[in-house]
Amino acid sequence: MLEDKDLVSVQEVRTKVEKAYAAFQQYRRFTQEQVDSIVESMAAAARAEAERLAVMAVEETGYGNVPSKVAKNMLCADLLPRRMRGMKTIGVIRQAREEGIIEIAEPVGVVGAILPTTNPTSTAIYKTLIALKSGNGIVLSPHPRAKACTCATTEVLKRAAIASGAPDDIIQCIFTSSIEGTNALMRHPRTGVILSTGGSGIVKAAYSSGKPAFGVGPGNVPVLIEDSAEVTQAVRKVVEGKSFDYGTVCSSEQTIVASEALREKILGELKASKAFLCSEEQGKALSRVLLNERLAVNADCVGQAPAKIAEKAGFTVPGDVSILVVEIGGVGKQYPLSAEKLSPVLAVHFVKDFPRAVDACEAILRLGGLGHTCVIYSKDDARILEYGKRMPAFRVLVNTPAPQGSTGITTNVFPSMTLGCGAMAGNITSDNVGPQHLINIKRIAYEVRTAAEAFPDQAGQPAAQSAGIDRNKIAGAVDRYLSQRGIRVAGVAPTSGAGGNIAAEVVDRFLATRGSNPAPAPAQAGCGISPSSESSARPEPPPADFVCEYDVRLAIRESRKIPVSPKTIVTPSARDLAAQHDILVTSKPV
Repeated sequence: MLEDKDLVSVQEVRTKVEKAYAAFQQYRRFTQEQVDSIVESMAAAARAEAERLAVMAVEETGYGNVPSKVAKNMLCADLLPRRMRGMKTIGVIRQAREEGIIEIAEPVGVVGAILPTTNPTSTAIYKTLIALKSGNGIVLSPHPRAKACTCATTEVLKRAAIASGAPDDIIQCIFTSSIEGTNALMRHPRTGVILSTGGSGIVKAAYSSGKPAFGVGPGNVPVLIEDSAEVTQAVRKVVEGKSFDYGTVCSSEQTIVASEALREKILGELKASKAFLCSEEQGKALSRVLLNERLAVNADCVGQAPAKIAEKAGFTVPGDVSILVVEIGGVGKQYPLSAEKLSPVLAVHFVKDFPRAVDACEAILRLGGLGHTCVIYSKDDARILEYGKRMPAFRVLVNTPAPQGSTGITTNVFPSMTLGCGAMAGNITSDNVGPQHLINIKRIAYEVRTAAEAFPDQAGQPAAQSAGIDRNKIAGAVDRYLSQRGIRVAGVAPTSGAGGNIAAEVVDRFLATRGSNPAPAPAQAGCGISPSSESSARPEPPPADFVCEYDVRLAIRESRKIPVSPKTIVTPSARDLAAQHDILVTSKPV
């Protein structure tokens, strides 16, 4: 009797989503301590099985290499749980008494997790840990070509979770995976959110499902080696990143961009790092075998060893070659190897200077990696900042291999296998996705002011003033505070006594910055605030201790100078404005 695989897959999805949802109803009542204990147990079990699962992944999919897949498994089973320790995700997660706010985490329910074929075991560990850390259940849908290793990983995690007290069905894996089954998972009424990793088609399907979804775009990572960089170290790190798991990570380096002045040095260091520099004809052959006319990657070349890819292109390279390198003359569809290659093939592109290098890196990202990741090697902080501000990418990595830096192995970004590309790439987030994205937050908010206090009254005065603030009392308190510390205010002569003129001036300035126009205090001879016929007899005010922009604007209106000394603190905005109007004058400190 023939079996309809799609129908079997859809029915399996329906059954397992319902089981996960029922288990979630129990799990949502667990405490933070219970949840954290379960997560730690799962992580420990995954660490113990990291190598076995890596071997399974390589044998089943044919992608990547075992050492790199072990490293990815450990990223998710070791570094990730260490980063999550102490993170509040259950119940009350913040109490701000002074704000009158209490925040409570609300889990999303059942996480529908779509798994890739390139990183099947590490992504299963990552998604399961962040789902349970945030109080949710999870149903994993493996890629059909990675079903065995994904389900084996899930079983390791599930056994550990149950042994630590988790409900039996809180983790589910679809054994009969299919496109129809995956679509059913994404559209199931009990699915709370979708975590989708894979090609652009499955990501678009996730966003089209009608469910909240975290899907990410492709990466086409440019690497700018700037003139101040330590070239030997930079090239070594680029090769380390590009050869990692044979280029299967979406944040793997794709093209080095550098000035012509560094050309011979970079090519020499690539050779020293066992990179194979292809001839022009070999580069064209690689282009034909790796990419089609739409710049889509040939699946038979994804994550393959350099020697195997070279063989497919019709030439041979030594067995110990780390990566294949092709020099290209520009960026765009007419230069196919400037696109993402998902293999240990690296393009290099040399330009005249730094501005043109930045232009080229931006063009590479816009060709197919919008919002994802870029890298710069440099010792020049100004140029690093300029590059970071210019690049349309949300992970700008500095002096680090790209896969390791983007996923949090060598940087302090959140350890993750789902790297958001932001609105510019049609993604819901630009973050490295973690458990904080799988909770909603409810807020208990106490009244802290009346509506009358929140808005200005009809006369335009702040409601707090109309509610009875006594200016003289505030002035007295301020005067006592200033007197105790010997502080002088810009342009104001010292006085003594509660409610004195320094304090009154400070209060008036404070109120003026908030839209108030308080009535001036009665003028007193020699106060240094209100003009009078005796002003010419007043002593020159001593230098101010502190000058802000408001002080300068007040002095401009009153056509007077502000005396300062070398010890006076002047805010940058005040100094700029004062320079335009020649307001500050230097006098000897008193």
